[in-house]
Amino acid sequence: MDVELPRPTTVSATFRAAARVIASNGHYQGGDYVPDPFDREMCVPHFLRPMSIVAALKTAVTGDPHVDTALANKAIEVLALRLEVGGEMGPYYGDILSLEEHIAAWGDVPGRTAESVVAVLYAAADAVEVTA
Repeated sequence: MDVELPRPTTVSATFRAAARVIASNGHYQGGDYVPDPFDREMCVPHFLRPMSIVAALKTAVTGDPHVDTALANKAIEVLALRLEVGGEMGPYYGDILSLEEHIAAWGDVPGRTAESVVAVLYAAADAVEVTA
């Protein structure tokens, strides 16, 4: 019997749920949401594969790393503006693709671990709650 877990309804809850996704599935560095996104070599469902931070945020909200929602996009926006990449806080442009790319650039730094991603997501959740 499958039990459907409640989905987050706030940005802070989305960060915490995404942290749990990364902790259980692993953090994927490789320029896409999940390894082998076109299923050429793997038959594991995408929501069970290691995933990028952006994919984990989407999965936390929808259960699918490829589905956009307003809540996932808001979480992506908030997180992108918190992360420093190459000395820059946030992306140069504010469109969703630039926000996602900024998060991906932070996550793809060589040596970035799942543990550090989880810690940043939990810290972002705490920070959002303090400012709310």
